[in-house]
Amino acid sequence: MKTAKWFFCASLLTVASHLGAQTATIEAKVDALLEKMTVEEKLGQLTQFTAAPTDLKEQIAQGRVGSVFNFGGSVNTNELQRIAVEKSRLGIPLLFGHDVIHGYRTIFPNPLAIAATWDPGSAERSARIAAIEARAAGIRWTFAPMIDIARDPRWGRIAEGAGEDPFLGSAFARAYVRGFQGSDLSAGDSLMACAKHYVAYGASEAGRDYNTTDLSERTLREIYLPPFKAAVEANVGSMMTGFNALNGIPATANPWLVEGILRKEWGFDGFIVSDYQAVEQLIPHGVAATKEEAARKALSSGIDMNMVDGAYALLADDVRAGRFPVAVVDRAVRRVLRAKFQLGLFDVPYVEADGEDRLFLLPEHRAAAREVAEKSVVLLRNEGGLLPLSKEIATIALIGPFIEDGGEMLGSWHAAGRPEDVTTTIARAIRDEVSPETTVLLAQGTGLLEGPDSEIERAVATARLADVVVAFLGEGGKMSGEARSRVSLAMQGRQEELLKAVVATGKPVVLVVKSGRPLAIEWAAENVPAIVYGWFLGTEAGPALANVLFGDVNPSGKLPVTIPRSVGQIPIYYNHLRTGRPATENQYTSKYIDSPNEPLWPFGYGLSYTQFAYSDLAVSSPTIEPDGSITVSALLANRGDVQGEEVVQLYLADPVASVSRPVRELKGFKRVALAAGESRRVEFTITPDMLRFWNEGSWVVEPGQFLVWVGPDSQKGLEGTFELRGPAR
Repeated sequence: MKTAKWFFCASLLTVASHLGAQTATIEAKVDALLEKMTVEEKLGQLTQFTAAPTDLKEQIAQGRVGSVFNFGGSVNTNELQRIAVEKSRLGIPLLFGHDVIHGYRTIFPNPLAIAATWDPGSAERSARIAAIEARAAGIRWTFAPMIDIARDPRWGRIAEGAGEDPFLGSAFARAYVRGFQGSDLSAGDSLMACAKHYVAYGASEAGRDYNTTDLSERTLREIYLPPFKAAVEANVGSMMTGFNALNGIPATANPWLVEGILRKEWGFDGFIVSDYQAVEQLIPHGVAATKEEAARKALSSGIDMNMVDGAYALLADDVRAGRFPVAVVDRAVRRVLRAKFQLGLFDVPYVEADGEDRLFLLPEHRAAAREVAEKSVVLLRNEGGLLPLSKEIATIALIGPFIEDGGEMLGSWHAAGRPEDVTTTIARAIRDEVSPETTVLLAQGTGLLEGPDSEIERAVATARLADVVVAFLGEGGKMSGEARSRVSLAMQGRQEELLKAVVATGKPVVLVVKSGRPLAIEWAAENVPAIVYGWFLGTEAGPALANVLFGDVNPSGKLPVTIPRSVGQIPIYYNHLRTGRPATENQYTSKYIDSPNEPLWPFGYGLSYTQFAYSDLAVSSPTIEPDGSITVSALLANRGDVQGEEVVQLYLADPVASVSRPVRELKGFKRVALAAGESRRVEFTITPDMLRFWNEGSWVVEPGQFLVWVGPDSQKGLEGTFELRGPAR
């Protein structure tokens, strides 16, 4: 045993020694290159463009471009790379970036849907496949993951993240970084990840994209920063700052956020890129009068690379004249060059010409996309056990604007994904699923935004002929995402009118919601017997949905975000603070006079085709010592007649503290598969560090009584208590 332990330790020392030598070699190469560079070449490494400028090739040859983005394909990237490597004075390769958000050519569900799997492994797997395909197209850097916490579904970019909770968001942040980057940035299947948008961009006021944010430091530290810290701990290679101002200071010129927290507190040593034209936008923000001043502020604040607007190139004369410190420029250039060496760009600047043909849309990639899509589906309502549908049903009617449009399944930010890559439409997938004797009727009923009365009438007539109706309704693939803020969260156009008319026929109706964000569908929640949240599921959307609807797959998704009754409840999230007048029947308490406080469906919610039961909560000890831990467990039983997976969730609460604490906080979750009739005890470990909060400039853990729940969502669960002993820390 001692020999084995010695060998293991010796191996770790060998690896550490190798990495140390590798780092020293890279730093020496960076030093040597910096000494040769002119001011213009240095600033060029800090400049990123799209392929749009007409003189781009000339600027690359002059060493004035360090990165090009959203420009893919092996032929295209090799052409520009050849100019940089073979025609520029120093031969420094370009870094090609792209918005590879949820797949490159094989498109996975949108990230909020992937978060509904509550399975970080699914996120990691999707990112790994995206990295393989993007690398084949010459891409070496992705502007993902987006790890902004979002509590306002009016903000369109909620579709790109993991929802409202910092614990869940942190788990997915780590998973995406691992998936994109792998264990070696220079490997042939690795993309450098870019955690964005640092920070609190998801808290944009009024849910309006690019808007300002104003937060207490406690909220910033406890809610919005944790996923970024998790990404740093996972060794993310780069970060992108947000468009937003935080408490009056734009993130693009905020040294406290960048140099203070990110660099000094967390030790992040990668490079930081601005968002699109965000340096120049310091002028309309009102913190810079000229483009040159904006460039000075951003670069001084630690923003290493400038996206698109070319502002950093304007500093050349100031640097030469000593009006702007060359040391600040060199610091940023060093970070960019270090990343290029780590990526192996100097050794292998080009990609193989046939990589795309060999690696795009492989059967195993499609299979993974389908599996993740199936796990993403959330069953919200199933009155009378309407689902799963029988494959032997005599007549089924499919209604809605999505049934024959495969392209709509891709959602926003679908990189190089193409509608023709979609395996099959929803209508075809359902036809393939049912018996040959089943009649499948189709009626669009309305378009996404409008439609004539005659089409609704035709859909109603079609519904009357069917034994069951499945309505696919919601929002279009481009209605969520950047610059897609909404003041209404209703289904667009005449879709709810169509749904009401179909339900009025008296036929059993299943509603499949297609959306990148939570929609307020209160009428449907009260009147439609079966509701499935189908998101935008990507290349394999059709087969995945058909498999769930007909029971080949038992749905196991859980909501990563609260679904409100109406826009008037927003912001609405489960881990809210307490109030001195919680809602009761008394009029003078915290409630609405025209709506319940409760959402349509809470964070963590999701049903199954089987029935899970929780019992026998056990807390291993009534107390935790300051340096100790306890375990909390519950018995989970599958009391139905089919196999299923349940996401068991652990929540904690501090009912009495020096500051008001949230009513509940997610602190653990596990996916558990059980056969029909099977039971299993599910256990979590609780440590004092899980009880900490931010107060008066530091993290503290206060002794006292705590509440614990183990259950299926953020509103239910078995409740227990324990006490933390010891002095406050």
